[in-house]
Amino acid sequence: MRKFADYNTQVLGISTDSPYTLAAFAEKCGGLGYPLLSDFWPHGQVSLKYGVLREEGFPQRSVFIIDKQGNLNTIKFYELRQQPDNQELLDIVKKL
Repeated sequence: MRKFADYNTQVLGISTDSPYTLAAFAEKCGGLGYPLLSDFWPHGQVSLKYGVLREEGFPQRSVFIIDKQGNLNTIKFYELRQQPDNQELLDIVKKL
């Protein structure tokens, strides 16, 4: 997280889980170091607008990099159990 902060970025997690579920998840992980946002109600509307809401009702694992002007720069999709490559993402951020 510190490497991303060095480039003045804000990392956010978004899930269709309730705020209470997200709080419990973050606590179980010992804290995450970035905010988790709930797309719970109306269910999945943010995920739907970004085109990543799966028919099962939860979002596709994905990363969106938005520049300081609010332009969508990069979209990366991952398998549900696959972790994003933070170095790859950091390299993209460095170029912005």
